[in-house]
Amino acid sequence: YRGERVVLVRDGLSAHWSRAMRAWVAEQDWLALERSPAYAPELNPVELLWSSLKKRELANPAGDHLADVADATEQGIHRINQNRQLPWSFLAHTGLTLHPPTPQN
Repeated sequence: YRGERVVLVRDGLSAHWSRAMRAWVAEQDWLALERSPAYAPELNPVELLWSSLKKRELANPAGDHLADVADATEQGIHRINQNRQLPWSFLAHTGLTLHPPTPQN
C-alpha cells in the first residue's frame, strides 16, 4: 500500500491503544484510525472468517499438538482465499463497505 492512505479499524482493547502505539500513529500521516463499538462482533468481518473455520477445519479437531490446530487453520484460510467472493461476503455481511478514496486534484 506504499503511497496509499490506509484506514485501520480497531476495537477498544487497551493493548491496541498503548502510549507507544498512540505516539507511533500520531507520526503516520498515511494512517487513519476508526474505532469499532465496544462489543460489535457483527461489524467485524474477521468474526465471520473464524466462524467459517470453526464450522469446517476446526470442527472437532483431534490433533495431539497445537501445530495440528495451526495447520488446520492455515488450510481453512487457504480454502477461503481460493474463493474470490467468500472473503468479500464476510465484509458484505457486516453491512460495511470499502470505498476507494476520492482523488485529490
